[in-house]
Amino acid sequence: MSLTKSDRRNRIQKRIRKIITGTPTSPRLSVFRSNKEIYAQIIDDESGKTIVAASSREKEIVEEKLSSKIDIASIVGKRIGSLAKKAGVSQVKFDRGGYLYHGRVKSLAEGAREGGLKF
Repeated sequence: MSLTKSDRRNRIQKRIRKIITGTPTSPRLSVFRSNKEIYAQIIDDESGKTIVAASSREKEIVEEKLSSKIDIASIVGKRIGSLAKKAGVSQVKFDRGGYLYHGRVKSLAEGAREGGLKF
């Protein structure tokens, strides 16, 4: 019996989280992708706090009325990068959340790099 798509993603996500943990000097950039939206958080795992967060549901992003999900993901990446710079974060560890580094996840990562994050 083969794994379902969500079971496979959960297995990969647990494997990645054993390795990647966020610290105050280098927090974790976590990505969650649903069918309609995309979310990104910068998390300090040692204190258990979210430093900054951005999503495709924010007012500024919704008002741009882009039709392509890849373009929206890129804008979310740029936004998380600019918010992180304001919070004093420049170096992060990228946690793709079990998703393939392709499409919207890749677009978000490239947008975050354009926004000033290094990973």
